Amino acid sequence: MTATRRDHLVDTAARLFAQNGFHATGIDRILAEAGVAKMTLYKHFRSKDELILAALRRRDEAFRNWFRRKVEAGAETPRARLLAVFDVLSEWFEQPDFAGCTFVAAAAEFHPAENPIHAAAAEHKRLLLAYLRDLAAGAGARDPEVLAQEICLLMEGATALAHVCGEKNLTAARHAATLLIDEALAG
Repeated sequence: MTATRRDHLVDTAARLFAQNGFHATGIDRILAEAGVAKMTLYKHFRSKDELILAALRRRDEAFRNWFRRKVEAGAETPRARLLAVFDVLSEWFEQPDFAGCTFVAAAAEFHPAENPIHAAAAEHKRLLLAYLRDLAAGAGARDPEVLAQEICLLMEGATALAHVCGEKNLTAARHAATLLIDEALAG
């Protein structure tokens, strides 16, 4: 399988996992949609779990790069970027394939925390938190870790509401973030 065919397989799996869940998406469906034989799949992945890990790594890299690029294009200062994360979330929520957070779904389907798939989901969240912490530090927050966690909680809550309830208005989350940022940056 060429790298391109392997990439196509991983991309197909990532899309189907995001749409339908990990356990609910069978290998046969992935193979049919990717146009790959089962024997070829198992030459590159010893198990469905290995394919899931590859799909999560691909999704993590793609999402975090997209997210960072959009945040940084949407605002010039670290403080403004902390608020721009909500504009980017809003854009994500409006995408036709939005189905909530793939990493939350992965963590829910694969536990305990020591499970490699759960661990990959947790790593994605840690990396997003680290980006927010960098923004908070750049903005001059007294405690960048706390501000990053607060913004992250607002993001996670907004994502859950958008997915579960269809509530895609981020006005309340953005307002709460403004209050938290103002407090964190005050004298």
